[in-house]
Amino acid sequence: MSTGVPTEGAAGSQDQQPEPVRWLPFRIWQGFEATVLIAALAVMMILPVAEILIRAALGQSVAGSTVIVQHLVLVVGMVGGAIAARKGRLLSLSTLTTFLKGGWKAVAHTVSHGIAAGITVFLAVGSLQFALSSRQLGKTVIFDLPVWMIQLILPLAFALIAGRLWWQSGRGWKDRLLAGALIAVILTLGIFPPVEPESLAVAGLGVVLLGVVLGAPIFAGLGGAALVLFWSEYSPIASLALDHYRLVVNPSLPAIPLFTLAGYFLAEGGASRRLIRVFNSVVGGIRGGPALVAVCVCGFFTTFTGASGVTILALGGLLLPVLTAAKIRENDGIGLLTASSSLGILFPPCLPLILYAVVATNAGSHVELGSLFLAGIIPGFLLVGLTAGWGIFRAPRAAEVQKRFDRREAFAALWEAKWELLLPVVALVALFGGFATPVEAAALTAFYALLVETVLYRDLRIFRDLPRVMGECGLLVGGVLLILGVAMGFTNYLVDAQIPDLAVEWATETIKSPWVFLLALNAFLIVVGCLMDIYSAIIIVVPLIVPVAHAFGINPVHLGIIFLANLELGFLTPPVGMNLFLSSYRFNKSVPRVIRSVFPILLLLTAGVLLITYVPELSLFLPGLFAR
Repeated sequence: MSTGVPTEGAAGSQDQQPEPVRWLPFRIWQGFEATVLIAALAVMMILPVAEILIRAALGQSVAGSTVIVQHLVLVVGMVGGAIAARKGRLLSLSTLTTFLKGGWKAVAHTVSHGIAAGITVFLAVGSLQFALSSRQLGKTVIFDLPVWMIQLILPLAFALIAGRLWWQSGRGWKDRLLAGALIAVILTLGIFPPVEPESLAVAGLGVVLLGVVLGAPIFAGLGGAALVLFWSEYSPIASLALDHYRLVVNPSLPAIPLFTLAGYFLAEGGASRRLIRVFNSVVGGIRGGPALVAVCVCGFFTTFTGASGVTILALGGLLLPVLTAAKIRENDGIGLLTASSSLGILFPPCLPLILYAVVATNAGSHVELGSLFLAGIIPGFLLVGLTAGWGIFRAPRAAEVQKRFDRREAFAALWEAKWELLLPVVALVALFGGFATPVEAAALTAFYALLVETVLYRDLRIFRDLPRVMGECGLLVGGVLLILGVAMGFTNYLVDAQIPDLAVEWATETIKSPWVFLLALNAFLIVVGCLMDIYSAIIIVVPLIVPVAHAFGINPVHLGIIFLANLELGFLTPPVGMNLFLSSYRFNKSVPRVIRSVFPILLLLTAGVLLITYVPELSLFLPGLFAR
């Protein structure tokens, strides 16, 4: 099974596929990029596992392993982002091009890519300034390697991305010349503004917004907004690259690509078939059993991939026939799969939980990752139960007598899938057993998934399949890390502008009750979930709401679960919830039809999120229990 498909609105992935490059030097370069990406991911996985083994056997550590892994995240992020740009797979949120036809669609594509390329050129320049300034400091990392030499990957990758965005602005030279002219205008106005920069701030933000609406990648929208704001206040744009670098080499961040890698090994192997067999043999005979199968399998995969779009696109085609074969109406099946695709976000070790802990701690609200992992379990099962309950309710009554429980089949299915069912146990024991850091636990989980799929089940061949799977993982991670890096620069501008302080002042003067604040927060976060992808939402919004929630006495761990649960709803909320469009694409149904199919479940999940919000013990019981 392949998940090598556009996920979460891949820019240009459906409208205009990049032309294949036939010139030999370019093909050699592409092979070099892929080799670097795969090698970096492999070392990131193997080095922490070696650290665990050496520490257990000899009581020693691998010199500089932590620093190496941190900087390999920078390599994976930038190289993966460059490859994503080459393949037209940079993440985008715009859906306007879905409704445009013919020439209008081509113009929108050219303009959006021209604006994005112009923004990326400035990101490359700022990154080069940052690397050259670091050179003067003379800092080194492992083996006396100068830090600035590693940081040079930032301007090199941004320059590659800019060139590829320009090349993909159209299929012919006429379109590329138009995009080139647009890039030239952006550069000229940025370097030689006709009036004072502060007078052009609103116009500059308007151009960035236009690019995003027409389909520019998310990173270009966030990076462009930050560039305009810094430029209008005469602040050095190199600070954006500094923020990008600091975030990507954060000690906890390697867990994100490593857990994603574990999810990709599972998704590309035979895990989905075995897990479907397990759940089907155990609960498939009861009324609504296939619905419960679909919900559980989707939740399991989203927990490890962290991207609900991957779940819909990879598993939708497998699970919808299972539901329709059980006499569940197609509309109900589509609604169930669309809603189930984001249910794993609250279960450990899902990536948004890790990122939230990192960002909230940086924002001054210390959130322990272990506590956040425990806090998401009960709310996660609540939302899974509500979704599965709706599926059982909608299943035809006649289905309950169609299949009897077969103990032998259930045992055989469980035995066949035993190694994959143990994966969450491996991850959680490593995390809470006291012998591995979060990054080491993530590496161990990925290595275990690799062994399971290549050695025990042999679904993946080491030389034929692993490079493709790791390349796909690196591509997704690169697209996400591009967003996170530039979003951090945008967030730091908001902090420097004292926006969080103003938000606290406004909220405490306007809202007097914590209950009313939580209701307003829920409404705000659902809108955020509609308009932003989950990773940039965490980076940008969490530093804004953390001080406000603190002023109202909201527990920071509880706040994290409220935040992520509401973003789950945002994925499903019409008219622009991202999973609605991905589901429409996967099942070849109109967006209004998908909205109608998912609406009843959306109402149920809204009730569940309100329970999570107003009953803090649902989130805080397990962390409190383990803290005793």
